[in-house]
Amino acid sequence: MSRHTLSVLVENRPGVLTRVAGLFARRAFNIHSLAVGPTEHEEISRITVVVDVVEDLPLEQVTKQLNKLVHVIKIVELTPEESVHRQLLLVKVRADAQTRSGVLEVVNLFRAHVVDVVPDTVVVEAVGTDAKLDALVAALEPYGVREIVKSGTLAVGRGSRSITDRALERVRSA
Repeated sequence: MSRHTLSVLVENRPGVLTRVAGLFARRAFNIHSLAVGPTEHEEISRITVVVDVVEDLPLEQVTKQLNKLVHVIKIVELTPEESVHRQLLLVKVRADAQTRSGVLEVVNLFRAHVVDVVPDTVVVEAVGTDAKLDALVAALEPYGVREIVKSGTLAVGRGSRSITDRALERVRSA
């Protein structure tokens, strides 16, 4: 099984996310991560979906069917070599008076940030790759991880080209 990251530009309309996610579900693809948000153009949204692909379910089949959906504008597979991938992590860690300095050392080591402090816990924010975030959580485990919240993967292609520029022309001409 391998993981693939797709950047799907869609018209910013109600129900589009449901149709896109439903297509993956109907084809028995496991969605590992899903992130949706606006782009620099208010009429276009970007869906970043990370899917687990097994050999007997080719990704090409799903991308062809995604292209047939009315409000899908463009689909690009973002390979790790040609793109930047990041996730956001919020982790609540037990940090009383005795352990707080140890937790803060780990936070600084991973270039993370404390975003909330109460007498017995801290909330840590970190941005990075899966590996970095997993290592941070592992380093904080001895202190007592209370809660973890992770965003879906966000990814953008390297270089000066933007996939939304060409997509915007298509939306405006339709």
